[in-house]
Amino acid sequence: MPVTSNAFTIDVEDYFHVSAFSKAIQRSDWDSLEPHVVQNTHKILAILDKFSVKATFFVLGWVAERNKSLVHEIHTAGHEVACHGYSHKLIYTQAKEEFLRETVTAKNIIEDIVGVKLKGYRAASYSITGKSLWALDMLVECGFEYDSSIFPVLHDNYGIISSPRVPYRIETKNGMIIKEFPLSTFRILNYNLPISGGGYFRLFPYFFSKMAFRRINRHGTPFVFYMHPWEIDTTQPRIEASMLSKFRHYNNIDKFEGRMRSLLADFNFTTVEKVLAAYTDDVMVPVSSLA
Repeated sequence: MPVTSNAFTIDVEDYFHVSAFSKAIQRSDWDSLEPHVVQNTHKILAILDKFSVKATFFVLGWVAERNKSLVHEIHTAGHEVACHGYSHKLIYTQAKEEFLRETVTAKNIIEDIVGVKLKGYRAASYSITGKSLWALDMLVECGFEYDSSIFPVLHDNYGIISSPRVPYRIETKNGMIIKEFPLSTFRILNYNLPISGGGYFRLFPYFFSKMAFRRINRHGTPFVFYMHPWEIDTTQPRIEASMLSKFRHYNNIDKFEGRMRSLLADFNFTTVEKVLAAYTDDVMVPVSSLA
């Protein structure tokens, strides 16, 4: 099937929300820190407008609650607004009741702002793993039609290596159906190399990312690209954390915007909702096969 568009996505969170800094920054301190998310998201909106691209913004409920006008701007600009949870807690660290409560809270906050039902969800740090597949049932019960949280890789914090690498439908434990748009990987030497965006897009030289994305499209598959507003922000405060955490967060952050502009020029993009609506070659996978 020819690919007409890929999905461009933004996880709308601030620099102090990232999981890599969870040991260095307490949630109770978030309101006392200088926010950058509004100015950075405005910059992204301007870049997308220049390239005539509509994207999917997975908005953190905590951000939406404090920046209603920003969420309204995203929606009125014609972009898809989706849910990124409320507090950016990793799902597999939450009790089921807490996850459900936070998801409903975030969904209600965002829907009240944009006035439409949200179809999409993405977990904090892709934390739907083999330990938290139960969350998919709750997402369907909350009214979500698709998820984009599963990364088909081996990683210390996330990943389900058995996940298909193309969009597919999941039959949940309770017999319900939800579409999954897994984060994109490049198959090399029998290894799923993560290339979907974020830190990976900053780590690899642009020519390599471009080659990998081209290869995915030539196979007739759309890819999903993700980024965060803080990734185009070279003025953000430097957080004292472990060397690994700082590397993951700050590596090549000064190169991201230029590479992003090249990507937007080299590929066709639209929202997750529109890509999934046009992509009909999906498969059915029982949730038990992902465990």
